[in-house]
Amino acid sequence: MNPTIIIEGFGIGAGLIIAIGSQNAFVLKKGIMKQHVFITALTCSIMDTILIILGSMGLGTIISRTPILMISATIFGIIFLSTYATRSFMAVFQSKSLGSEDDKQESITLKATLITLLALTLLNPHVYLDTVVLLGSIGARYPVLDRTNFVIGACLASFVWFFGLAYGAGFFAPLFKKDITWKILDFAIGCVMLTIVYKLFQFGISNYI
Repeated sequence: MNPTIIIEGFGIGAGLIIAIGSQNAFVLKKGIMKQHVFITALTCSIMDTILIILGSMGLGTIISRTPILMISATIFGIIFLSTYATRSFMAVFQSKSLGSEDDKQESITLKATLITLLALTLLNPHVYLDTVVLLGSIGARYPVLDRTNFVIGACLASFVWFFGLAYGAGFFAPLFKKDITWKILDFAIGCVMLTIVYKLFQFGISNYI
């Protein structure tokens, strides 16, 4: 093992993963609500790990040469994130507090949580550009053994970030006993989603039109 390359992989991976996005916003909300926290963090980490490994094996080259894949992800991503943003803005006008009956009911839907996570991850073309194309191209600079160290570092960054975010968010739970705090969070999440939708529009127009 080469600790220097592992650290480099960790730093680059963290820099790409920590950026504010739809996936992080969803993990943050689940952490605050203390619903499916472990599964949420684990699912995000595993999906990132799979994409990073595939990128280091050359999937980035295939994706960059197959525009239809990125176009499809862009279109479905815009539709899904627009819907999610609408729901978040609608939630601003609903009364809600941590521990309410609505929260307890929502906590049962593990299947819905996993489906949403998959959609937030796989329908965002920037995820492929970051984890597959960019990290894959950086890792490709190294010989096979050092490339493995780089991938280990990048994957480790994903696990540290998502578990830290999911469980760290729980410390803010007392703030969400108040209805106004939920309104602020839902509004902020809606804005994040719309920002990503706008970026997806720009991405699609500049690359495929």
